[in-house]
Amino acid sequence: MRIFLIGYMGSGKTTTGRKMAALYDCPFIDLDARIESTTGKTITEHFALGEEHFRKIEQQTLHSSATDQKFVLSTGGGTPCFNENMDWMNRNGITVYLKLDPLSLFHRLKSSKRPRPLLEGKTDDELLEYIKTSLAERD
Repeated sequence: MRIFLIGYMGSGKTTTGRKMAALYDCPFIDLDARIESTTGKTITEHFALGEEHFRKIEQQTLHSSATDQKFVLSTGGGTPCFNENMDWMNRNGITVYLKLDPLSLFHRLKSSKRPRPLLEGKTDDELLEYIKTSLAERD
């Protein structure tokens, strides 16, 4: 059983993934953490080299992480939107979408201590509008 958790940043993929992995007694993989540990660079450092660069590394890491037959993997918020990752996850396991409304995501992301390169420097109004717009695009 391979479970891929997808959803907008701040939707609870990592927290839910850890709980699911414990429940199913299988490994938990956080894709962003795996990228950082295998490359020795932070997500922010990868984004500084361009989003296209990051998305290629993300795709390679996603594919190489799925060698086990049983795991729960938490993707990055944009993972399913690039490089046919969504199709690949659907072919290689069960994909679960954790969906929250824009206002809930806004409050979670505003209080998050984790750096989010795509949100850097946005005012509250800009952040909420960005969440609404990008959710609509991804849906």
